[in-house]
Amino acid sequence: MPTIAIIGAGPGLGLALARTFGSKGFSVALIARNREKLDALVDTLAGGGITAAAFPADVLDRPSLTAALEAVAERFGGVDVLEYSPADAASGPLAPVDVRNAAPENAQPQIEYYLYGAMTATAAVLPAMVASGAGTIIVTTGAGSIYPVPMFGNITPGGAALRNWALNLGHALSADGSGVHVAHVAIGVWITDQAPEGVASMTADEIAPLYWELATDRAVHELVVRK
Repeated sequence: MPTIAIIGAGPGLGLALARTFGSKGFSVALIARNREKLDALVDTLAGGGITAAAFPADVLDRPSLTAALEAVAERFGGVDVLEYSPADAASGPLAPVDVRNAAPENAQPQIEYYLYGAMTATAAVLPAMVASGAGTIIVTTGAGSIYPVPMFGNITPGGAALRNWALNLGHALSADGSGVHVAHVAIGVWITDQAPEGVASMTADEIAPLYWELATDRAVHELVVRK
């Protein structure tokens, strides 16, 4: 049975991705900081007949993230799809600031969060994928990684760095004939069914199948989600 590891798993897009891939026969490894919340998601998925397990880790703690993915491989026999979408933080050093107030002090944590976290996760699974000649890595950012969003002035540099790295990695692995596909998803809508009037939105259940198409069609290296 193939396995997807979802980093940043939560009750929104993470759960929708778990249901989408789980319904196609995948085992699901859920990775995030909070064990209690992960266990609740595991129970929810089990109620739908999906095999899932929780692996607590913090993307800012690189050894814990590596250890979690090693535990996933030991539990399920490997990782066939890695999906990296750490949840947005609303407070502390990861809180968004206007671009006029962006500074090394508030941008560096975002680079750690997005780029270095994804690099760490990829390093934990890529050698086995290359050895097997198969695998998919999908990284997720907001659309500010591509288009100007001044209100997230400290966040978008981290997302843009992750996008650049992922596209370069995907090109290199394709050129090598490795069999590993890398794709970047930029989400340009609110993920909700109760967005303010005039704001573009989609539900997590509407977005998740797009990831399945990326992982199975393997036709593109970038997808911008827009209404």
